[in-house]
Amino acid sequence: MSLLWFVLWTVICVPGAGGLVYFIMQSRLEVLLAQQREELAALRATLEERRWAMDGRIKNSEETTRRKALDEFLSEIRVEERSYVREQKHLFKRKKTLVRQERIFFRNIPLSSWVEQEMTIEEGSDLQKLGENMAVFMDALPPAAEDAKTPVRRLLR
Repeated sequence: MSLLWFVLWTVICVPGAGGLVYFIMQSRLEVLLAQQREELAALRATLEERRWAMDGRIKNSEETTRRKALDEFLSEIRVEERSYVREQKHLFKRKKTLVRQERIFFRNIPLSSWVEQEMTIEEGSDLQKLGENMAVFMDALPPAAEDAKTPVRRLLR
């Protein structure tokens, strides 16, 4: 009888022990899997952060490149000016007008045709000041842009 109990007890304990070992190993594997997922999530977060930083750097470099290209373009734009006095005779009258012409150039390529502005001259007036006051392209500048170092002033110079 004791042999029968011994065999029965072995038959009962072996699957129980096997089931216990199975559940312990299963929980151990789940812990390892959870640790690997945690590491993977940390690596993905780091990768996403680096990608975001790289996108920011790329945008900054593109913006810097655009700004440099625009500055180079603006540095090569200039305004050519010329002025002269035109006299018109009508019977007994002589009419003097100051004619100022301006045009915009990119390098040596004219971007506009001559823009002409006329102003009647009175006797005794200062032609230099009169010519400076009647600028066509320079009038577009805001009052704060009188400094020659501003980009708009450099554009029009």
